[in-house]
Amino acid sequence: MIRQKQVWPWMIAAIGFVALVAAAGFRATPGALVEPLQEEFGWSTGVIGLAMSVNLALYGVTAPFASALMERFGMRKVTAVAMSLIALGSGLAVFMTASWQLVLLWGVLVGLGSGSISLGFVATLGTRWFVKRQGLVTGVLTAGGATGSLVFLPLVAKLSEAPGGWKTAAIVVSVVALATVPFILLFFREHPADLNIPPYGADEVVPVQPPARNAARLAVDGLKTASRTRAFWLLAIAFAICGATSNGLVNTHFIPAAHDHGMPSVTAAGLLAMIGIFDLIGTVASGWLSDRYDSRILLLAYYGLRGISLLVLPQLFDAEVTGPMLIFIVLFGLDFIATVPPTVALCREHFGMSAPIVFGWIFAAHQLGAAFAATTAGLTRDGFGTYAPAWYVAGALSIGAGLLSLRTKPPTVEKTLLAEPASV
Repeated sequence: MIRQKQVWPWMIAAIGFVALVAAAGFRATPGALVEPLQEEFGWSTGVIGLAMSVNLALYGVTAPFASALMERFGMRKVTAVAMSLIALGSGLAVFMTASWQLVLLWGVLVGLGSGSISLGFVATLGTRWFVKRQGLVTGVLTAGGATGSLVFLPLVAKLSEAPGGWKTAAIVVSVVALATVPFILLFFREHPADLNIPPYGADEVVPVQPPARNAARLAVDGLKTASRTRAFWLLAIAFAICGATSNGLVNTHFIPAAHDHGMPSVTAAGLLAMIGIFDLIGTVASGWLSDRYDSRILLLAYYGLRGISLLVLPQLFDAEVTGPMLIFIVLFGLDFIATVPPTVALCREHFGMSAPIVFGWIFAAHQLGAAFAATTAGLTRDGFGTYAPAWYVAGALSIGAGLLSLRTKPPTVEKTLLAEPASV
């Protein structure tokens, strides 16, 4: 029985890790297809950036509602439906002939699907299955999502150069997403109590709460109560900047920016994959650190390092991979999504068991920032002929995000404001 108590939570975390890697990889696929789509359809960077912005925005806005839907219908069903939406959006993309169809398929369907398996999923799984090691588990799962979005890029870029071009990549994404559905339905479990075991680190089985009757109301009420606190707004604004500088700018525009300086797209995609590898290390380490040190200080350090890295990036682009560029890749990779574990820790500190839904809204701010950056960076490139202004603004904003995080004081009235916390 003791072994079962210890093994099952980690098995569920492993299944969640696989789902997050897959969903994030599928969502990021358009980043490697900018140039193939431009060549076939003649669409501008701004037009393709719009589809990515819709994807990023829905990826974030879906998160709090997905967390509430998981409370109402279960994580297993929501995850299976989400993977099916990703498969549908990617598969139908091979038939598109107009840019609005790109927005509908990659923007709306893939955005909704991947948004249902994002950081709200991470917070829900971590809160349900773990009492101890929550920071470490959050770091590992977060790293899976971020790493998947980057490690898939070289594969997608390579597939887009094969016979059939980008359509081959889209079909592969669709088939793999659909293949994950039975795996999730067969092996995933909702609560430790379903197995008559306590969460990891607890001594007693936690009874399963009755499902909420209105998932949308649960999500909206979570926003209403959290928005009355200063901590929510400080974390949300800082996380919006995090999304703008990571998913919105680097994840979406690094490849075309590098190509502007003569670097082959496959090589640039390989550098993004390296960011993903180092992100895995950095985010797991960040989870370990957030279990032990002040999350505010960690966020100040992470955002500050990111800001400095982005400010010097425009001078590092070259047709070849240089030593300074590799240093940037390592440092930015270690820092890429390292902000998530301390942000989740601060949500738990301020909002208790309502943290998954509240963090879902903070993550929505993250993705709205990403969506804004994806579009504005594309327009900057179209208007100025270079991405340089976007990198400089992003660097300055990152440093500001670190200062905002430092102003998130220990909780005072936040937990009392949430008089009826959501059980997740």
